[in-house]
Amino acid sequence: MGLCFPCPAEAAPPSPSPEEKRAKLAEAAERRQKEAASRGILDVQSVEEKRKKKEKIEKQIATSGPPPAGGLRWTVS
Repeated sequence: MGLCFPCPAEAAPPSPSPEEKRAKLAEAAERRQKEAASRGILDVQSVEEKRKKKEKIEKQIATSGPPPAGGLRWTVS
């Protein structure tokens, strides 16, 4: 029992090219990010739709400009 070394007559298994290795690592990183973003969320599509809707509303508010001078005023007494 011991360590298993390749036989001297056998060639080492081919290693992937740096480009292939980089592509696989990038895919794995994207997959991990996607899984981490959706962890704990049951309906991912609904959350994405709500986020997009919120961004759209914020963008409309930003482009509409400041409210008119006679707008509502809040007072706390």
